[in-house]
Parts: sequence; structure tokens; C-alpha cells
Amino acid sequence: MIAFWMMTGLAAALAALLVLAGARRGADAAEDVQADAGRRELDELDRLKARGLLDETAHAAARAEAGRRLLAQDRSGDAAPRAGSRDRVWVLAGTGLAVLAALGLYMTTASPGLPDQPYRQRVDRWAADPAALEPEQLAAVMGRVAAERPNDPQALAMLGAARFEAGDPIGAASAFRRLLALNPDDAQTWARLGESLVRSADGQIGADAEAAFREAVKHDPDQLGARFFLGEAALRRGDTAAVHAMWGPLIAALDPADPRRQDLQQRMAGPQTEGATQ
Repeated sequence: MIAFWMMTGLAAALAALLVLAGARRGADAAEDVQADAGRRELDELDRLKARGLLDETAHAAARAEAGRRLLAQDRSGDAAPRAGSRDRVWVLAGTGLAVLAALGLYMTTASPGLPDQPYRQRVDRWAADPAALEPEQLAAVMGRVAAERPNDPQALAMLGAARFEAGDPIGAASAFRRLLALNPDDAQTWARLGESLVRSADGQIGADAEAAFREAVKHDPDQLGARFFLGEAALRRGDTAAVHAMWGPLIAALDPADPRRQDLQQRMAGPQTEGATQ
């Protein structure tokens, strides 16, 4: 790893030198082009005078004007920034300090002596203590378990839940679909599939999600989460009857002091107006 950082520093220094050299060549090339254009203009004026196309007064005035333009170009060129020897020193010093700072941060916060662990070994280590895992790590562990036991409903359910919590709703939906292939009458799995599809669509309740929620309510009318999403979809369409059918039992199941109950009652009071604004 130390060798890698040394090569990184050398590459950064070489890149800085190339930038400075390119800037210098560009400035020199621009100066050469301006000088050549000025010389050509003066030569052309002399040829016009020799051919009798310019008299002495016009020739002198034209040369004077050309000379003023050349002087103005020289002054503007002198004012332009140039990459000098000190600039090279400062750029190289800054590059070196940046590389050293990055190396120091790596040495203090990382483990440079620790060999790289293959993914399989990391999953083995995570599986040894699943209670302390982050959602992404738990999803990796459950992915292995589900691969080893593809017909285990519990493994697939835990895999879908872990992927959902890890921010992978598409992967969660895939796991729940596999679980439904084993048990198509599981209302909770239908509801979880619908929620995964809604999250993967950035909150939009599409046709697939709505169909999943309908299956959940068909197999278990007490699936309150599915009822909420079905009522929300109906509210956005302005379907007053469907909103009342879905949210009525949900409101009745909530505690009177629950603020969610009051929110649903307020929204259900004017579904046509709210649905028209969606």
C-alpha cells in the first residue's frame, strides 16, 4: 500500500509539471502567432507602397497604426499570467503536501497493515454477529442464506426486509416475489411487495403496487398498511367511494388520540378537491 501512495505522489507531480509545461507552450505559441501577423502586415504595407498603391503619407500612417497595435498586443501579453520557475515550485510543493496529507489521513484512520479481505470472508465475519450489523451487511448475509436455502420462506422474508431497510427496494421486491411463488396466499408478503414497488417508484403507486395491495387486502382485510396505500391511490384519482372503503376501517382501527387518524379524516373529508390537484 505504501508503494501505491508513492506512485500516486509521483503521478501527481508529473501531472502538475505537464500542466505547467502545456501552459507555457500555449503562451509562447500565442506570442509567436501575434508577432508573425504583425510582421506580415508591415511587409504588406511596404509592398503596397512599392506598387504605388499607397502614397508616402498613407504608408506612414498605416505603419504607425500597425505599430500601435503591436505595442498594445505586447503590453497585453506582458500582463497575462505566465508559468515561471517559482510557479513550478509552488505547484509541486502544493501537490506534495496534498499527497502527504492524504497519506497521513490514511495511516491514522485506516489499517494499512491489514490485508484485503475477500467479500466471502467479510460475509462470514458478519454472519458471526448478525445483531450488530448494518442493514447493507445484514442484506448480504441473508442473501447468502437465501442462496443456500432457496425454498426457505423465512430466509426469503428476512432477505426482503433486509434489502428494504438497506435502501434496495428493487432487490426487496425480487425477494418478496420469490416468497410469493412459494406461498401466494401470504397477505403480509403481498403488502411488503407493494411497499417495495412504491419506494422503487419514488412514492408513486403504480399499477403493480396497487395490484399487490389489493391481493393483500383480499387475503387479509386487516392489512392496514395496504389499505392506506389503496386509499391514497384512490384519493389521487378522486375516487371518493374507494377512499372511504379503504380508509374507513383504517381510521376505526387507530386510537382517537393518534394524529394519523385526524390526518386521514381531514384528507378524506375532501378527496375530490385533493385528488384534482394531484
